[in-house]
Amino acid sequence: MLKNVETYLCARESERSHVLANLDKMVVKAVGESGGYGMLIGPQSTAEQREEFRCKIEADPRNYIAQPTIQFSRAPCLFGDGFEARHVDLRPYVLYGDKVSIVPGGLTRVALKKGSLVVNSSQGGGSKDTWVLSQ
Repeated sequence: MLKNVETYLCARESERSHVLANLDKMVVKAVGESGGYGMLIGPQSTAEQREEFRCKIEADPRNYIAQPTIQFSRAPCLFGDGFEARHVDLRPYVLYGDKVSIVPGGLTRVALKKGSLVVNSSQGGGSKDTWVLSQ
């Protein structure tokens, strides 16, 4: 089984202290947002953006979680008449009932902006076909 990405709850003082000391390495998310909104990607942020998030977290710690920035896989994508690597994540489909079944294939989300880690379609991301040729 794959482990989940470590998640820090900013409502917990010790975890919040760790997050605030490492904002430049963390992805911070507002828990009430979706689609890539209300988010800070530490390694791609400015000092001003990190200070803004520090203030937000300190004002309302229950509204924020944080995770270490992970390295996404890359896949070739066609742009114009050539290929360029883009960050992707794969969302597998798992059926749960009397037994657990993993469907071959899944949703591959793509960061269409060069260098971006944001794959949400509402933030300019896209998707790719995911094919499983054999099992």
